[in-house]
Amino acid sequence: MTLEELREAADAIRAEIGKAVQGQDDIIDMLMIALFSSGHVLLEGPPGTAKTLLARSFAATVELDFGRIQFTPDLMPGDVLGASIFEFKTSEFKLVKGPVFSQILLADEINRAPPKTQAALLQAMNERTVTIDNETHDLGDNFFVIATQNPIEQQGTYPLPEAQLDRFLFKLLVDFPSEADELNILRHHAAQPLDSNARTAALSAMAQAETLSAGRALIDDIRLEDAILGYILRLVRATRMDPEITHGASTRAADALAAATRAAAALDGRDFAIPDDVKRLFIPALQHRIVLGPTAEIEGRTTADLLDNILNQIEAPR
Repeated sequence: MTLEELREAADAIRAEIGKAVQGQDDIIDMLMIALFSSGHVLLEGPPGTAKTLLARSFAATVELDFGRIQFTPDLMPGDVLGASIFEFKTSEFKLVKGPVFSQILLADEINRAPPKTQAALLQAMNERTVTIDNETHDLGDNFFVIATQNPIEQQGTYPLPEAQLDRFLFKLLVDFPSEADELNILRHHAAQPLDSNARTAALSAMAQAETLSAGRALIDDIRLEDAILGYILRLVRATRMDPEITHGASTRAADALAAATRAAAALDGRDFAIPDDVKRLFIPALQHRIVLGPTAEIEGRTTADLLDNILNQIEAPR
């Protein structure tokens, strides 16, 4: 595979997803970058903004197994990972695998489960393995978590701890589509059967697992210039010195931003990164990794506001 072929494959996936999900082009682009850079994504937005449909459509177009966990307050870690069940016929324990044993995993409303259940995904997201009864099981290179949470409802929710948030490459804010896009959505659905599966049934697989592996191999060969690495580091370190930020971004955040920058360049058909790649990814990659100080919260400023301010203050390489 060449970089041009990778760009064409990415364009084909985007176009196919666009048949089912409209008005979320930027979100689709970020999902593509996360998939090829082996990251995970947290989608935050109000109900009814196609977050679940987006995950299902994504799985259908890249021909990967799709699993879904509906997180609830009574969900237990075993419901996520699976458990060893004793079979009386054979007098042996048999592993009954949980939904985490899939390639694209939708963790729906992840903040509705208690912390012990949320933590069941930590090893899976970080190492792409899970350990059950002292035995480690590989989830494969294509294991990809798309988690969703609703920012409106607070009752019956458990905020994700910083260590869990740091496992996500991007936090993407899913907003309502424009009026024109929303009208197109209604027209499109009005011409379909009244069946939720109809919205993804017509989608075709535009890439296989081999395509993803070949694309990641190309991305691995892309090296960032010291000027780009220095720019990333200056931006990340600035979050630790900002008086309005209580906790700045970690070294893992800088490393994740660098990896995503390489993927963004490759998916654009380039074997080199540019400062605009970093600028584009900086807020999605860091807005869930910093903690606002009390002054910023009182003034109603958001993490995106502070990060945008840092982008404007730190000079980009020429």
